[in-house]
Amino acid sequence: MKKTDEIEIFQTVRADLQPYATLGFTNRLNSENGYDLWAEKKNVVNGHEVHELFFAGLKISGDTVILSLFPDDFPQHEEVSLRTLDEVKLNQLDDKIALAFKIFKENEWI
Repeated sequence: MKKTDEIEIFQTVRADLQPYATLGFTNRLNSENGYDLWAEKKNVVNGHEVHELFFAGLKISGDTVILSLFPDDFPQHEEVSLRTLDEVKLNQLDDKIALAFKIFKENEWI
């Protein structure tokens, strides 16, 4: 089943992100068109002490849903623009999110 409505796409991907809120992340934004997760733990990242670290964000921008993983200045940073969503694409997104989580765990950022 292919989804083309940005609200449906947003809600589907948000539902996949929500379980990560119980795995050490803090949800700061949870609205009809935005959702994000942050690690709120003192860490040293690239030689700098930080007290918060962006994990993932989801937003509706016009007719597109944008999923962001990692902070903008990280080499692993990725943004995925979604105008349609099917099971294959959703599974790919789930894999990307799981890999990002694995990197956060390995680096003890959460």
